[in-house]
Amino acid sequence: MVDWGEKCGCKGIRTCLSCENGCENGCDVSQSTVTSKSPHEKPYIYCWMCNEAYQQTESFNDKSLVTSTCEHSGNGLEFPGVILIPEFVSEEEEAEIVQIIDESPWKPSQSGRWKQDYGPKVNFKRRKLKTGSFTGLPPFIQPFVNRINSHPGLDDFVPVELCNLEYRPDRGSSIDPHRDDSWLWGERLITINLLSGTFLDMTPVTTSDLTPVTTSDTTSAGHDPQTAPTVRIPLPARSLVVVSGAARHDWNHGICRGAIIARRLAITLRELTETFLDGGSEETVGREVLSIAGTYNGSVVV
Repeated sequence: MVDWGEKCGCKGIRTCLSCENGCENGCDVSQSTVTSKSPHEKPYIYCWMCNEAYQQTESFNDKSLVTSTCEHSGNGLEFPGVILIPEFVSEEEEAEIVQIIDESPWKPSQSGRWKQDYGPKVNFKRRKLKTGSFTGLPPFIQPFVNRINSHPGLDDFVPVELCNLEYRPDRGSSIDPHRDDSWLWGERLITINLLSGTFLDMTPVTTSDLTPVTTSDTTSAGHDPQTAPTVRIPLPARSLVVVSGAARHDWNHGICRGAIIARRLAITLRELTETFLDGGSEETVGREVLSIAGTYNGSVVV
């Protein structure tokens, strides 16, 4: 069952609606980074069928997240590194997954999100991880990992960490633009989107970002990162999205508050970098993590 006892898990510059209404945590709402709208008024919209992004038009309907045909005008923006698979899970599977997920405890996280973690405890600043409380990935995800592996280019994806995130409009849930760590987490980030659709906003990395630029100072499409547009990736309910390559390293990804229209659950799976695989400097640690994850008998890390 869902534990609604604690309302706010925000720290520092991140806030939720509870903070802004005066929660007991004493959050500094004056420094909040939360955004209600996409960073650009007319962002490009990513098309999963042609793997390009097109300028948003007045006729674009935000509620129609995925269409069955390509109906674009103007020049497209090449946007490599994204795979979107609509209807990756059925409605019946979705209902079963959500029921199983809600049987485990949730805990408040940043910016109005709640979370459940299945993975090693990680200190990214010191580059250390501990496996003591990690008992493996949850049983319900194994058949879906097998389904992921049946898709071209994903047959060697071996997840070692799973994070469930719950977004709700009544909490003002969002996530700041960011890039996932690339010391521990490998090339492909995979998310299964449940219950409601949303948009993943991609904004180009700039030299002023808090995290270092890991590839180039320009985007893969040849744009100056200071002026390049936001690219919105539609994530319909029950879809799966893979982010890798240029989309993972040259662009930040985030979800603005206004893109959460109903309860949403995101199941994100991560793999290891080559540093933790055979021949890498941390292969011993990697083997331990892989062994634990592969039991598929884990419970939420608290």
